[in-house]
Amino acid sequence: MAIDKFVNRHIGPRERDLEEMQRVIGVKSMDELIDQTVPSNIRLEKPLNLPNGLTERTYFKQIRKLAAKNKVFNTYIGMGYYDTITPAVIQRNILENPVWYTSYTPYQAEVSQGRLEALLNFQTMVCEMTAMDLANASLLDEATAAAEAMSLMYATRSRGKQKAGANVCFVDENVWPQTLDVLQTRAEPLGIELKAGDFSRDKIEENWFGAIVQYPNLKGEVEDYSNFTSRLHDNDCKISVATDLLALALIIPPGEWGADVVFGSAQRFGVPMGYGGPSAAFFAIREDDKRFMPGRIIGVTKDATGKPALRMALQTREQHIKRERATSNICTAQALLATMSGMYAVYHGPEGIQGIADRVHSIGVLLGDEITKLGYRQENANFFDTIRISLPRHVKKEDIEWLSLDLEMNFRYFETGEVGLSIDETTNLEDINWILEVFAKAANKRIPVISEIPENSIIDKRYGRKSAYLTQEVFNKYRSETEMARYIKRLEKKDISLVHSMISLGSCTMKLNAATEMIPLSWIEFSGIHPFVPKNQAMGYHEMMEELRRDLAEITGFDDISLMPNSGAAGEYTGLMVIREYHKSRGEGNRNVVLIPSSAHGTNPASAVMAGMKVVVVPCDERGNIDVGALRAKAEEHKDNLSAFMVTYPSTHGVFESAIVEMCGVIHKNGGQVYMDGANMNAQVGLTNPKRIGADICHLNLHKTFAIPHGGGGPGVGPIGVAKHLVEFLPSHPVMNNGHVGLHAVSAAPWGSASVLPITYGYIKMLGADGLTQASRIAILNANYIASLLKDNYGILYTGEKGRVAHEMILECRHLKASAGVTEADIAKRLMDYGFHAPTLSFPVHGTLMVEPTESESKEELDRFVEAMNSIFSEIKEIEEGKADANDNVLKNAPHTAEVLMTDDWKHSYSREKAAYALGWLRDNKFWVPVSRVDDAYGDRNLICTCEPLESYMDK
Repeated sequence: MAIDKFVNRHIGPRERDLEEMQRVIGVKSMDELIDQTVPSNIRLEKPLNLPNGLTERTYFKQIRKLAAKNKVFNTYIGMGYYDTITPAVIQRNILENPVWYTSYTPYQAEVSQGRLEALLNFQTMVCEMTAMDLANASLLDEATAAAEAMSLMYATRSRGKQKAGANVCFVDENVWPQTLDVLQTRAEPLGIELKAGDFSRDKIEENWFGAIVQYPNLKGEVEDYSNFTSRLHDNDCKISVATDLLALALIIPPGEWGADVVFGSAQRFGVPMGYGGPSAAFFAIREDDKRFMPGRIIGVTKDATGKPALRMALQTREQHIKRERATSNICTAQALLATMSGMYAVYHGPEGIQGIADRVHSIGVLLGDEITKLGYRQENANFFDTIRISLPRHVKKEDIEWLSLDLEMNFRYFETGEVGLSIDETTNLEDINWILEVFAKAANKRIPVISEIPENSIIDKRYGRKSAYLTQEVFNKYRSETEMARYIKRLEKKDISLVHSMISLGSCTMKLNAATEMIPLSWIEFSGIHPFVPKNQAMGYHEMMEELRRDLAEITGFDDISLMPNSGAAGEYTGLMVIREYHKSRGEGNRNVVLIPSSAHGTNPASAVMAGMKVVVVPCDERGNIDVGALRAKAEEHKDNLSAFMVTYPSTHGVFESAIVEMCGVIHKNGGQVYMDGANMNAQVGLTNPKRIGADICHLNLHKTFAIPHGGGGPGVGPIGVAKHLVEFLPSHPVMNNGHVGLHAVSAAPWGSASVLPITYGYIKMLGADGLTQASRIAILNANYIASLLKDNYGILYTGEKGRVAHEMILECRHLKASAGVTEADIAKRLMDYGFHAPTLSFPVHGTLMVEPTESESKEELDRFVEAMNSIFSEIKEIEEGKADANDNVLKNAPHTAEVLMTDDWKHSYSREKAAYALGWLRDNKFWVPVSRVDDAYGDRNLICTCEPLESYMDK
C-alpha cells in the first residue's frame, strides 16, 4: 500500500480483500460489477478532468497557504455576526471531537441520549433567554428562521383572517437587509405580500396577518414594541421578533411583551463567525403553535423501565411524514453548532452571560462618550452593543475608513453617512484605544488614552430585564474546565458515532470525515472572518471557493455552482426557485406542476410546495422503478403547466434505473426541467453525472457525498449546479456581490456555510480524479457485498436489471412480522445490543431497512455487521420455531442496558449473556446503551422540551 496516498486511508477495503468480495458477489472484476450496475448509456466517456490526488502533507501546505491569504481584522460590522470566544474546553471536546461531529440526527433515541441532552440544553437556554414557551433544536440561520416565522404566522391565521384572504406580512424597515432579502424570496411563491415600513407609523391593515421586527434593530437601537404588539393582537395579527440572545441578558425578553415567535442567531454564543457560517439559528414559540413548529424538537419521555429518557418529539408534523402538506422543508439543521452554543451557556451560566453582556454594553457606552468628546455625535439613545456615529462636516467617511483599515479594523458604514461600531465579547482595552485613535486622527484631535473600562449602562429602565434566566441546575454547576470536560464526556459516552462502528443509514452516506479535512476549521484564518468584510481580506476563501465551484462543476457536468444553500432541502428549494424564474423569464410563469416519484424523500414535495408548485405524484412499478408509462402520461396531461420533474438518482430504492435518459427526454419534450436530487451522488462521481443523465439542475449534499460531517443533525451544505441556461437565475445577496445576479438570497450569508467548505475542498483535492472515481466504485462494491450476504435471510427488495444494487439496498423485513411478529423497529433496536446504529427504518418502503455502508468501511467491519444481522435472523428463527417466547425475547426487549442486565430480579426467558454478548467479539468492545426502548407516544402526550432535572418529569 502506498502510505502517502489519501485514497488508501479514505477507502476501507484493502486490495487483498477485493478478490474475495468479488467472489461473494459473483463477478470476476470490479469493471464487471460496475458494468452490471451502472447503465452503459449514461457512463462517462472520459475520466474526470481533475488533478491527481495530493498527499495529506502536500494538501496541508496548500490549505495553509490559502489560509494565510485571509486577513483577520478586528471587525465591528455587526448585522448578525459578531466575534466571540469559543471556550477551549468546548472547541477541543465538541467541535474537534469525532464522537460529536460524526454522529447522525438522533432518530434512534436509545443511542443518542448524549446529544439529545445537549440539544435540550440549547432549547432550554433559548426559552430562558427569550421568555417563550417552546424552542426547537435549531434552524439554519437567522434569515431563513425569519422566513419560517413568516410561514408559521401565515399557516396559523385565524379562520377570520383566512376567510378575508389576509396575505400581507409587515416587515419593519430596520431588519437586517439579508433577512428582508430571504423573506422576499420565500414570500412570493406562497402568495404572501411583504410590506416594508416603519412600525411606529404604519397603520395596521385588515389584510395583514403578522409582522416582523428586529430587537435591537438595524441601527442598533432598542425600540419599545409593546404597544405595536398589543395593536397587532387586537387586529388578530401575530408578531415575530428577531433578536440577539446576548442582548436579552440586559433588555426585556420579547416573550414578556407578547411576542408570538422569537428567532435569531446563536452564533455569538461561542460559535466563530466563519465567513458567514455555519451557526445555529434559534426559534421559539407559544405552546398553542407547537404543531406548526419547523425543525426538530427534543422532548422528554420515559423508557420501557420507566426511566426518564429523551427523544425527538412531534415528528408527525415534519416534512418526512407530512410531505406536500408540510409547512416547512427543514430536515438538516445545525445540531453541532447548537450543541456548542448550549454548552457556552452551561459553561458561563447566568452570571457569566450577564458579565459578558454588561461588559459589551459598557464598552459601547465608553466609546460613545469618548467619541462624542472628539466632536462627533452618537445617535442611539438606547442600545445594547451598537453605537451609530454622525460625522462632523470636516471629517469624511473615507478618512475613517482608511485610518481604520490601516489599523486592521473594519467599521460599518451606513448609507445615510453614519459610522457604526458593534462591540463584541473579544473587544478589549487595546481595541478601544485603537478605535479612539482613528476618530481622533480623523478629527485632528489629541488621541485619548483609556486605562480601564468602567461599568456603565444607558439602557432606559423601562427596557431593562428584571426576570431571572438560566436558573436550571445544568447552567449553574459546571464552572471549572475539569468539571465541564467531564460533563461533556459523560454525554459523549451515551452516543454511537462513526468512531464506534459503521453507521449504515441508507440515503445518509455516513462516510469518513478525515482529520486532515477537519483540522483547518479551527484556524482563525477561516473561523475569524466576518462575511461582510472587503473581499481583499478573504482572498484565501475566494480562491478556495472558485476552485471548489470549478471542481464541482466538472463532477456534475454543469456550467456553474451556487454555494449559498445551507442544506440539501435548501438546495432543493433554491433549485426549484431557479426553475420557476427560468419559466417566468420565457413568459411561462404558469408552469407550476412538479412531477415527483412516490418513492421520493419528503423534502422533495415539501420544497415544491414552498416554491409555489403543485405536486403530482408518479407511481413506481413492482420492481421499484419509476413507472415510465405513468410518467409520460402525466407529463403529457400537464404539458401546458409542467415545470419540473424531481428525481433522485440512483433512486431512493437503491437502483440505477436504466430508463433515466428516456424519462428526462419525456420531461423536456413537454416543456419541463429536470431536477436531480443529489442525495445519492456517492454512487455517481466519476462514473456518470447529472448532466449526462439529462438533468438541468441538481443539488449536492456536501455532508453526504463530499465528507462534511453530519454533526448529529447538521451542519449541512446543499450547493446547486445548473446548466448554462439557468446560470443567470442563481441567487444573489443584498450586502455582498457573490457573483450571481438572479434570485433574491436564500440564506443569510453570501456564500452560505463557508467555514466548512475546506472539508469538501480537501476531500476533492486529496482524492483527485482517480480517487473520487474509486470511492464510487468501492461504495458500489461494499453495498453489493452486503446484499449478497444478507439476501438469503432477509431478501433485497429491489435490484437493477442485472440483479445489482447501487450504493445502498433495502432489506425486506415485512415477512418476519408475519412469521414471528418481529418488526423492522425490533431489528433496529436489537442491533444496538450488537453495537451498531440502526439502518434507515421504513423509508422509502414501510416495514423495511435501508442499508448504505459507504466506501470507507473495511471488509472486517462489513463482515461484523453481516454477522450481527444474521445472528439477529437466527434469533428471529428461534421465535418462529417456538424456541423463544413470542413476546419475551431478545428482540422485543431490546436494547438491553447494563442496569437492566445487572438487576437481581431477572425474569426473562433468555439469559443475560444472550442479551448482552450474543457474539464473542462483543466482550472485547461493548457499547452499553444508556436507556431501554423509549416510549415515543408517552413523550408526545406529555410534551416537555426544557431541561428540569430529568427525575422531576416523572412526577408530572
